[in-house]
Formats: sequence, C-alpha cells, structure tokens
Amino acid sequence: MTAVRPGTTDAAPRARQPGRAAGPAAKPSRPTLEPPTGRTPVEGRPEPSFPYLNRELSWLEFNARVLHEAGDDRNPLLERVKFLTIFASNLDEFFQVRIAGLRQQVLAGSTKRAPDGRTAAEQLQAARAGVHQLVDRHSDLASEVRRELAEAGVEVVDYNGIPEHHAALRQRFLDEIFPVLTPLAVDPGHPFPYISTLSLSIAVGLRDPESREQHFARVKVPHLLPRLIQIELNRFVLIDQVIEANLDTLFTGMEILEHHLFRVTRNADLAIEEDEADDLLLAIEEELRRRRFGEAVRLEVERSMPAGTRQILLEGIGLAAEDCYEVRGMLDLTGLGGLLDVDRPDLRQAPWTPVTPVRLLPPDDDEPADAFAAIRAGDILVHHPYESFTASVERFIAQAADDPDVLTIKQTLYRTSGDSPIVRDLIRAAERGKQVVVLVEIKARFDEEANIVWARKLERAGAHVVYGLVGLKTHSKTALVVRREAGGLRRYVHIGTGNYNPKTARLYVDLGLLSCRADLGADVTDLFNFLTGLSRQRTFRKLLVAPHGLRNGFLELVDREIAHAAAGRPAGIVLKLNALVDVPCVEALYRASRAGVPIDLIVRAGCSLQPGVEGLSDNIRVRSIIGEFLEHSRIWAFANGGEREWYIGSADLMDRNLDRRVEALVPVEDAEARARLSDIVQVMLADDRRAWQLGPDAVWRRVEEITGRAGSVDTFEVLKARALASGQVAALPRRPHGGTGSLDPRA
Repeated sequence: MTAVRPGTTDAAPRARQPGRAAGPAAKPSRPTLEPPTGRTPVEGRPEPSFPYLNRELSWLEFNARVLHEAGDDRNPLLERVKFLTIFASNLDEFFQVRIAGLRQQVLAGSTKRAPDGRTAAEQLQAARAGVHQLVDRHSDLASEVRRELAEAGVEVVDYNGIPEHHAALRQRFLDEIFPVLTPLAVDPGHPFPYISTLSLSIAVGLRDPESREQHFARVKVPHLLPRLIQIELNRFVLIDQVIEANLDTLFTGMEILEHHLFRVTRNADLAIEEDEADDLLLAIEEELRRRRFGEAVRLEVERSMPAGTRQILLEGIGLAAEDCYEVRGMLDLTGLGGLLDVDRPDLRQAPWTPVTPVRLLPPDDDEPADAFAAIRAGDILVHHPYESFTASVERFIAQAADDPDVLTIKQTLYRTSGDSPIVRDLIRAAERGKQVVVLVEIKARFDEEANIVWARKLERAGAHVVYGLVGLKTHSKTALVVRREAGGLRRYVHIGTGNYNPKTARLYVDLGLLSCRADLGADVTDLFNFLTGLSRQRTFRKLLVAPHGLRNGFLELVDREIAHAAAGRPAGIVLKLNALVDVPCVEALYRASRAGVPIDLIVRAGCSLQPGVEGLSDNIRVRSIIGEFLEHSRIWAFANGGEREWYIGSADLMDRNLDRRVEALVPVEDAEARARLSDIVQVMLADDRRAWQLGPDAVWRRVEEITGRAGSVDTFEVLKARALASGQVAALPRRPHGGTGSLDPRA
C-alpha cells in the first residue's frame, strides 16, 4: 500500500552608571536548557567549578530566539518566512560543523569534558534532545505561517488538492524535470548510492508485478531547479510533490508501493595538514573535493516514512537511529525562501535604503565624494546597513583604485559577494600598475571555492595574493591605502567588524572606522607585514591583535576596571558580541562582577556566562537583540575611571578568535565617533521590543515577558530613524569635536 505524504496545506532595564553595584539577584536554580519553547533539560551531568553554560546548547538557544521571530505575528508574514528559512539554514550548519565535531570526538573515544562538565557524548545527547523539540516547533510554525499566507493570497498548495492542474503539471514535468532525473536502484548489483549533503531525495518502494519481488530506489530532487513551481499568480506547488506524482514515468512497469522524502547532512569541516602542504591552495581544493564525501551526521525524514524504509536509509549512509529526525509537514524549509520574491509589499518589511554618511555626501549629483579629503578632516565611523557601504567603504577602495596619487592598496578578504565590486576595484588598481596586496582567506568555511576563484583573478591581474598563515585564519577586516600627497606619503586605513561584502552589508549590522591617523596607519602596515612576510610583530601601538595580544589585552582592560572599582573611581564594562564562550574571559568577567564592576553584555548568539548568580555575577546583565537585521558588530566599552575607552573590531570572545585567528580591534578616539557608539549601545540597552534577557536560572526570556507589556523601543527602528535624521541635516557643517544630542562625548 502506497504511503500518502501529509498535505502542506518599566521599559527595558536601564544601563547602570559606572561604579554603581547592582541590587541583589535571586539565587539561581541549576542551569538548564529551558528557553520559552519549553524544552526539557538533560540532567545528570557533573557540576563545573564555576557556572558555565554549554556552548552548543547556548547556540541552540540562540536559534530558538530566531525561531521565535517566525512566530511573532507582529512581523509581516514574509518576514516570518525569512526567519523560518534562517532557522533552517542555521541548523544545517550546526549539524555540518558542531554536531559533526562532537560525533568525531565520540567515535574517537574521547572522554574529555567541556567547561560545563559534559563529555562529547553527553553534549551530543543534550543537543539531540533540544533539536528534536526545536524541529517540532519549526514545523508547527511553518504550517501556521503557510495557512496565514494562504488567507492573504500567497499559497503553497498540496498537489493532491489541485487536480485541475495535474495535466499541465505532468507536461511540465516531462518537458523540464524528467530529463534531469536519475533513478538509482539499490540491490546486489546496484550499491547504495552516494547522497550529497543537504540534497532532497525521494525514497521509493517498488514491486515487480511479475516476480512480486520488492525493491528500493532513490530519486534525487534536482537542486538546480526551483523548489516552488508557480501554477497561478502567487500560487505554488512543491517540485518534489510533482516528481512523486509522476514516478510511474521513471519506473515503467513497476508497482509503486511507497514514496517518502528524506535529506542527508554531512560533515562539512575541512581537515588540512597545513604544515605538510606544499601548496595550500591545491590542498584546499583537494579537501573541498573530499568534503562532498564527508561522513553523514543527520538523516531527516517525513514522519510518515515506515520504520523499515528508515532502517534501509540509516544502514546505507552509516547512521544510528538517534541520528534520524522526523519532520512533520514540509521537509527542508529553506525551500520556502522562494516566497520572498513574491511581489506583495504589504506582506514584507518596508525595504530600507541606507543613507550616505554625512561626511561622505558628494558636493553635487555629478561629482562623487572625495573620501580622502573627508578622512583628512577627521576619523569617520560608518554604521551599516543604516549608512551605505557603497558610499563609504566601496567608495574608499574605488577612489583609491582610480587615484593616480595612490601607490599601494592592501586588503584582507574573508568573505565577499559573487560579483564583488571591491574585488573588481582591486583588479582595476593592479591593472593600472598600483601595488595591490590582498590576503584572501581560502579557509573561510563555505566560501573556500569562491575565494579561490577571486584569488586567481587577482593574481592574473598582477596583484600579490597571500592565502593566509599556516594554522591561522585571517578574520580581521582591514584595508590600507598609501597615497602620495604634498607633505609626503600618507596612510589611510579602514578597520571594521564585518566583511567586505556589499550584499551582507545591507543585512548585517556592522561598524567601520576610516582614518588617516599616523599611529593607526603604522599599526596596519605592521599587521600586513606580519600577514605577508616573516615579521614576528607581537605588539602594536593602538591595535589589539590576535592571536598574540588580544586575550591578554582584554584581560588587562578588565583588571583595570577592577582596580578602578576598588579605588572608588567610575568603573564599568559594556560588551556587544556575537558570542562569549572563552573560559578565561568568562572567568575575568565573574571576577570583575565580584569586585563590584557593573557589566552589560549584548550577545547575539552563544553565551556561556551565567548572570545574576549571587556573590559571583550579580553585577552582570546579559541581553540579546534579534530582529530585522543580523547584529554582527563587536563593541567594547570600559569606563576607565571616567575616561571611557571604546573599541570596535572583528573578534568575538571565543577561543578560536583569540587563539587560532588573526583579528584586529581598534580604539575609537574621535569624540563624535565615541558619542555615536555610546548612542548605539544605549539604544540596545533600552530596547524592550526585540530584546531577550538571560536570567540567573539560565533561561532566556523576552523583555516583554519580564515587564508584562508590549515593548515600544525597537533598536532597528530607532537607528533607522536616527540615520534618516542625520541625512536630513547633512548640509549642516560638522561641529568640531561634537557629540550627538546631549550625550557626553567622553562616554
């Protein structure tokens, strides 16, 4: 009997003043994996020597916060679809990298414990339990959003519910889909086929009507064809359902007993012996070919798939039953991303057009801004996507490529876009005879192939291309331009928190500093000498650079705040990060809290520090902002006895960033730029609409849940409004050493 597939039918807490200790916090319960979705924690692990929340489980909590946005009906429907796809894509990468790593430890027999006390096997068990609950919630929300979309006139219909379209769809199948399908049988003469990672496949149960012998086959859903087939305006059907409805054309003369979708995820980490590689680029290319055949780490199946079929798949790809995840409804919800192209502006977030930074406005419509003149007038802090990446960073590199007085351009590239204007500018500069040096990080995960292509194009244009350092990834976001001017050579630099990627610069929140300060120019020059030559530079005038000085620099800054607090001087720490999991850094922040230093942490994703523990972390608050844009910038602020210091840069407080990457943080010393950073942080600390807060019980809760009322301060809306306001006053002259509003420029 053929199995039928299911149809797819007070506001926020205010920032504490430096030197003021927080009030007593409730004594926490045992840390659990228990966010608002009601997941059940895994018990029975040994207590660590100090509270440390598991990195893997904390990341799952972050993805639960992303998923919450898909369920928030205040978000436009297509925005909720976006969060459904982001959650799915995030989870794919989690399995490809983090779960794959835990499995390797278990298979190697490792009994080493993570800082929270769990072994790899225990972490794997806890992560699986959390994933199962998240996947169920994901499926439920997808059904809910699809139902509401259908009511709004955008529908992904079930094939069985549209018989009037079957004839046309069969013809379309024969014309456009059938020619690219390859059914693969499994029997003694046909071994179990290789199944590529993240591809959708159909498991087909067959019977020979003459011999009555049963067979098994697999049909891959072609990934080069759109997942959604449009049948009418804003009405779609899934390509996999169309294929399933026409399997008879692939298995002529056979009885089709069952058909079910499944999906395999494989280990995507590269294993490269860099010390033994004669040519790193060739070694990466070879490893990329091997990655296609990485070990399977997850099997996703439709809930309707019989146990026997699941077992065939598990044995074929070498997984155990606990590695199988059954999904209600539609498998692989990244496929809903096709709906984001639907022309229904009433169902999406109003598009944001970045404003041109005030200092970089062109003098008239026909003449571009002179980036070098603007930078000579003082440091420029740019804030993407509120301010235009194109009008700032791209303009800086493009002008350098075309300016006959520019002698040298040096830049790091970690990730960039497929049609990168930055790379085109660098190629043009090299072709014009300038010295162009580019460090292309060919070990940037999932961007290795694209970066190899860019590296070769740059080399052909005459640029000097460096592929990175053995044993280290170069993650810093730095550019250096050397220009001949009347007083001699002048160095211009850009140091940022985000990639040189114009596409993600419209989606990710990042910061960058443009400067021609001599000390920063000298530091960035030394950094490039370290990256491209044999320099053993370990200390810098202003920059904090990993892997040699960043962790120690951070710990020294924390210790300085402890000393200020002990002396009765203003003390305080504010950190905005993507992740906080490094053990020495967590311990240092606990130490500072015990000394009375007030600490505010804004951490987008994984956070291993547990705030509010009496006598340990009751001076620490942790919050997370999830919303329209992906928060990606890193900001450090230290009260420093009343002379507050600010840093921005590429590093998170993770051991990989501090020990195995080249990272750079730059002190922001311009008064106006510091005031802007203070403004950004204050908005995020006041957010009561998009913010989550980590409690002393290790549970993340919406600030709205804590206050009991709907929030009114949305970080993204506030900062968009302020960007527009700055554009409206763009014609006004810059105030020397000015601040923003009433903010103290020293803050």
